[in-house]
Amino acid sequence: MSVEIKVPQLGESISVATIARWLKQPGDSVGIDEAIVELETDKVSVEVAAPQAGIVGNHLVNEGDEVAVGAALTTIEEGNGSGPPVASKSQQAPKNVPSSASDVSSVNHQPMPAARKMMEEQNLSAAQIGTGSGRDGRITRDDVVNFVSGGGQAKATVADTGKPSRQDDPREERVKMTRLRRTIARRLKEAQETAAMLTTFNEVDMSAVMQLRKEYKDIFNKKYEGARLGFMSFFVKATVSALKEYPAINAQIDGEDVIYRNFVNMGIAVGGPNGLVVPVLRDADQMSFAEIEGSIIEFAQRARNNTLKLNDLSGGTFSITNGGIYGSLMSTPILNMPQSGILGMHAIKERPIAENGQVVIRPMMYLALSYDHRIVDGKEAVSFLVHIKDRIEHPERLLLDV
Repeated sequence: MSVEIKVPQLGESISVATIARWLKQPGDSVGIDEAIVELETDKVSVEVAAPQAGIVGNHLVNEGDEVAVGAALTTIEEGNGSGPPVASKSQQAPKNVPSSASDVSSVNHQPMPAARKMMEEQNLSAAQIGTGSGRDGRITRDDVVNFVSGGGQAKATVADTGKPSRQDDPREERVKMTRLRRTIARRLKEAQETAAMLTTFNEVDMSAVMQLRKEYKDIFNKKYEGARLGFMSFFVKATVSALKEYPAINAQIDGEDVIYRNFVNMGIAVGGPNGLVVPVLRDADQMSFAEIEGSIIEFAQRARNNTLKLNDLSGGTFSITNGGIYGSLMSTPILNMPQSGILGMHAIKERPIAENGQVVIRPMMYLALSYDHRIVDGKEAVSFLVHIKDRIEHPERLLLDV
């Protein structure tokens, strides 16, 4: 029995996705719940799984195409995957050589989006070009250019990109921005254009936290399976304490109103294969050190595996980003709208500082708070960072809640 695979519901207000990657090709065997195709939405990548075991039918859309919720993607046919997919005559494509560039999805070495566009314009098929130089044999734009210029057919001018004033260099590859990257770009620009964004800085001596972590991390890690004592839990705890003291930084503007929250949903920026995502620690003000550390580890793993859900990324009231893991010494983080504040952590570096009239070497970290000046005053912002600095330099205050 044939089962049609469609674009699933993707969450509230999301009606369109992009085909990011086909994980299974026509004729491949799949088991129940095995991923077939990866979709990319405005917020996160979503894998569509097979509802039954069988073999994958012909792809009805190509990588890079935009598809609406409910649109047909492919079918799961009866069989064990030992031969080509069983499809209706209207769906069947030639087994070996596609007749035109529009049929390239029926061969194993599929072209990349930029290559596919050029192949269509040059009336080339994937079979003509053969195995590409891209990952898993995928055909790149360079492969098409080399084929055209190398005598595979009559030489032709490199395809017009839609920008007549600029000719493509054969060494370049034009790739359409992913939906996630377009959304990141739009939201960052929105933050700059909407908020009266300012950044204030401070520095914190990490000696006390580093000593506490060194002394108790083995005991902590042994007691709390799945958690590893790091620095982020201290900063989450210190930030929660500061947000309670300065609630405007945990609030947001809604029209002519200000919405104050009596809870903290802390967004933690983590790097994924498709860009930065900000999963949310819900009710972070109620979480223990172990719960914070365990949740962050889980978020990082799921971000790398593209298994974060839409609900994981929504509802944040404040965010923390740690550029220090990439070596950043100082930066000005951009607000995650409609939030009113974001804390930037940076690399820990030993620096000489003055202490009690003496020059000493201490492990120091720069902190940055970007905030919306429409709702947060400068005095509040500076005091907020001082509050965090004090709790990090005296972590016993976090443990005693004083």
